[in-house]
Amino acid sequence: MKKVYLSGDHAGFYLKEKLRDFLRKKGFEIRDFGPYAYDKNDDYPDFVIPMAKAVKKDKVFGLVIAGSGEGEAIAINKLKGIRAPVYHGKNLKIIKTTREHNDANILCIGARFVSEKESKKAVEIFLRTKFAKGRHERRLRKFESLGS
Repeated sequence: MKKVYLSGDHAGFYLKEKLRDFLRKKGFEIRDFGPYAYDKNDDYPDFVIPMAKAVKKDKVFGLVIAGSGEGEAIAINKLKGIRAPVYHGKNLKIIKTTREHNDANILCIGARFVSEKESKKAVEIFLRTKFAKGRHERRLRKFESLGS
C-alpha cells in the first residue's frame, strides 16, 4: 500500500479532511500530521515541519493543504531534500511538470484558491507522475548541496 503524509493549517483543515478520505478510498495509507481540529490560532510550522522531515526520512509523498500554501512551502523548502511547489489552481500541467522536472515530493495546495474537485485532480496527477530523470537529475544535484 502506498503512503501519503498530510499536514496544513486551519484554513486548509476542511479540504485536508476531504482529501484524506478521498485518498483512503483510492487505497492510500494516510499519516496525518495535523491539524486535527479547526483552530484559527494554530501555527502551521508545528504541523508541516514534522511532516516534511518524515517525508524525507520515509521517502514518501506529502501534501500540505493550507490557506495559501506559501508560508508552508517557504518553511519546508528550507529542509534539505524537500522540494515543495505551491498550487493555486487553473493549469494542472504545472503539477505534472514539477514532478517530472523537479522530483517534487510535497505538494502545497492553496485551499483558498482551489476547489475540492480541482485539488483532487491535482493530487492524482502529483501522485502518479514519475520523475523524468536525465538532465533533471543533474540540475537537482546542483541545488541539493545548498540546503541545511
